[in-house]
Amino acid sequence: MAPDGPGQTPYGYPGGYGYPTQPGYGGGAHGPQAPGASGLPGYYGWPGMPLPPMADNGMGTAGLVLGILSAVVFCLWPIAIIMGVLGLIFGLIGRRKANRGEATNGGQALAGAICGGVGIFLGIGMIVLMFIAP
Repeated sequence: MAPDGPGQTPYGYPGGYGYPTQPGYGGGAHGPQAPGASGLPGYYGWPGMPLPPMADNGMGTAGLVLGILSAVVFCLWPIAIIMGVLGLIFGLIGRRKANRGEATNGGQALAGAICGGVGIFLGIGMIVLMFIAP
């Protein structure tokens, strides 16, 4: 589509296609503003918008992954027990962080602790089957 008149860009928006612009390249759909009016350089958004809180969800996620893996590979009992212990520890640390409000995945952390405990139990059961049962 061709510009409608002098100083116009395609689709009739004075600063481009209505996207945020850099200082010196036009002012977007609402005209020029001061650089960083929203607190972020080169972006013209709503001023004063708070940033979302940063959650520290790593421990709960690591606990869930290690707990699930320990329960799945219980036949490899040394690896399953080690991963189960780590999954239990990371899950409990993640759960404490969620209770303090530092993380948002308390359920994931609890599931990691439970799966880690199940992995430990299955690994010990495999030891019993291999060495004591025959």
